[in-house]
Amino acid sequence: MFGFKGKYGISFSLKRLLGITGMKSSFAQKTGIPTTKGGLERKIGRTILAVFKPKK
Repeated sequence: MFGFKGKYGISFSLKRLLGITGMKSSFAQKTGIPTTKGGLERKIGRTILAVFKPKK
């Protein structure tokens, strides 16, 4: 009606409340293993390319 879409800046996350988001972030920082699908795909892609890229 007034051009507003979504939740008007109010949101709730059960994962944040339970600390799951922070735990995943902490795990990813300590181990270097991404916990998101996109991050994991990028890391695997880089690893595969590094195997086939000739070293100088």
